[in-house]
Amino acid sequence: MFDDKLKKIKNESFYFKTLPNQLLKLLKFYFRLEVENAHHVPKKGSAVIIANHSGFSGLDALMLNHVLMNDVKRVPRVLTHKLWFSTDFTQKTAQKMGFYEANYENGLQFLKRKNAVVIFPEGEDGNFKSSGKMYTLQEFKRGFLRMAIETQSPIVPVLVIGAEETNFTLKKLTLKMISKGLKLPLPLNLIPLPAKWKIVFMEPIYLPYDQTILDDHTFIREIASDIQELMQERMNEELKKRGSVYF
Repeated sequence: MFDDKLKKIKNESFYFKTLPNQLLKLLKFYFRLEVENAHHVPKKGSAVIIANHSGFSGLDALMLNHVLMNDVKRVPRVLTHKLWFSTDFTQKTAQKMGFYEANYENGLQFLKRKNAVVIFPEGEDGNFKSSGKMYTLQEFKRGFLRMAIETQSPIVPVLVIGAEETNFTLKKLTLKMISKGLKLPLPLNLIPLPAKWKIVFMEPIYLPYDQTILDDHTFIREIASDIQELMQERMNEELKKRGSVYF
């Protein structure tokens, strides 16, 4: 079934047919994007790339995808929100952008095929949170960690700075009456503001564990928490060095 899905995608980089490379280059200029330490991403082989999720519009996923394709020369598989796959039209659009539904099976299969997989461990709690929690990482889900251990893949933490001030969110809405667990943002602005962006690739993390550790749920939770704390500390350092957000 998984292979059948892939066969429907004739060209894994035809994402540019929907959002042309030139448009993303324009956004890169608009955000005055600075990229730091892209060399930390392995040039080949499987890799779990985890990033903080911010700005309700999902521009962070688009820009990170663009950087990986152009600066690192890798075609990543970006695992994204299930709403992208709720209709045939949105699903085809998502696939053209290089997006795939965020679930364990997809991530695992891509890693077994030696792909780089982009995951946002905070899920919608990250980019749908209110702007009052700006740059405060929400609790990491542990799927990324299990995928990395099961496939013996390095984890590359990434910080995306700027998306929080590009799209502001008033609050996160939980719409239980429509669908169980459905969460959506209440945006303040729809037009992206010209905040300065910076994407920082941290050093890869190689975990010295085999699959036997996966049954220890407490230990897995602790490792995920440690990685989240590591990213939060680096985020705080980057924010202290930051100058003007818009000028």
